[in-house]
Amino acid sequence: MMANVLDRLIGVFNPDKALRLMRSRELLKRAYEGASARDGWRPKRGGASPNTDHAADGPTLRTRSRSLDQNVPYMAQGLRSLVAATVGTGITPNWTGPEAEKFNDAWVKMVPYLDADGRLDAYGLVSAAYKAMERDGEVLMRVRPRRPTDGLLVPIQFQLLEIDWLDSSKSQTNGPNTIVNGIEYDVLGRVYGYWLFDQHPGELVSFKSRKASSSFVAVEKIIHLFTPDRPGQGRGFPRAAPVIARVRDLQLYEDAELQRKNLETRLSVLASGDVAEMANAAPGLTNGEAVAIANETGDLGQLNSGGITRLPIGMEMTVVEPKAAPGYVDYMRFNLQIIAAGYGVTYAMMTGDGSQANFSSERGLTLNFRREVEVMQWTLLIPKLCQRMCVEFANACELAGIVKRANYQVEHATPKWDYVNPQQDVNADLMEISGGLSSISEKLRRRGYKPDDVFNELASDVEKLKKLGLLDVLLMMQKGQQMAPEPPPTPPTKK
Repeated sequence: MMANVLDRLIGVFNPDKALRLMRSRELLKRAYEGASARDGWRPKRGGASPNTDHAADGPTLRTRSRSLDQNVPYMAQGLRSLVAATVGTGITPNWTGPEAEKFNDAWVKMVPYLDADGRLDAYGLVSAAYKAMERDGEVLMRVRPRRPTDGLLVPIQFQLLEIDWLDSSKSQTNGPNTIVNGIEYDVLGRVYGYWLFDQHPGELVSFKSRKASSSFVAVEKIIHLFTPDRPGQGRGFPRAAPVIARVRDLQLYEDAELQRKNLETRLSVLASGDVAEMANAAPGLTNGEAVAIANETGDLGQLNSGGITRLPIGMEMTVVEPKAAPGYVDYMRFNLQIIAAGYGVTYAMMTGDGSQANFSSERGLTLNFRREVEVMQWTLLIPKLCQRMCVEFANACELAGIVKRANYQVEHATPKWDYVNPQQDVNADLMEISGGLSSISEKLRRRGYKPDDVFNELASDVEKLKKLGLLDVLLMMQKGQQMAPEPPPTPPTKK
């Protein structure tokens, strides 16, 4: 601590007070350079709640994210890659508790009919819901109980709704409850229900003959899927939010580069001299018309290729040949790598360009991407969407009399990962199983298989091979392969 003149003067009469002043002054200094106010950085709405941020920026971010998905190829590919890796052909449930066989059989039979709109099956609904959540930031799925007269084995369906159905403008008190951005909360801060429009507010014939209004739907009938990045957050933001500005800037740069490339391919000539003489060469025009057009526009016509053209006496010609500017590919690749990182996919997945990665680096990036996908699957998508659908389905099975009591004991199998290096990966799994570090069932589930189905199929195959007398033959062949001697090493060649 450095003492200034005032500190030294006070110290002459009261040393203790001077030391306290110096200590207090040091405490006022910032410990983090990032908190310094001298750099002029003023973040928008500092200290605002996540719901306040969403009310201000959510609709605009959603609109721009949709536009990027519709118009920018690598953004559309990045989103497709996320959906393919996270949902794939479907996250399949498997009931394990009481009457599990009845639940699983009913689920298999109802998979094609669970979409209330009749466009997708159950797994397609999950895929579309996840895609909408990543693109728009959030999505709604409405639980639709059905009557026995509807002819469904299990009287339930699910309707997927874009988040636009939620009346975001509704923020007020409702008795003891509070409505924030279209979501109603009780006095304890729990979600009590949602205020939804009767139809999509952006529909072509929406609200033509009546006033737009929303009605209350209880929380038990709505599955609201979004990623709560901040405590207390009630609405979601698009995955592309951190990179929207950069993608737009890169698109403007691409447009400018395209215009520059068009100019580079054009050879232009500047001519000075008697325009009247030059205009005589214009076909289909009189001399007076050609001169008038040349004087008005400065255009003297097209360059003839493959020939020799006589120019008027005194005409001076200057050739304009634009030079190519290097660095376009490197600049694009650098920005696309940043965009891919902010979007949460690898550069190769977003662009299809694998020239910048070798086997080791690509494998490391893929493994890290897998971990992020598994976080999304097991901390959000499965507990908040898939399990909720299974709970509603189990309740409907009980209501229909298919089972005696609803059972919520469900195991979910995620899509299997393709092997990066099949031999090494399989050997590693076998070593974990033989060392007691993992079970066969766990390894099967991580590959997207139902263990019971695999075991039953194996038992059936073994029994069939026994009846055909082929089991011993296969075992002998397998044993022969294991005991086959290794080929002798190739002798070195003489130089």
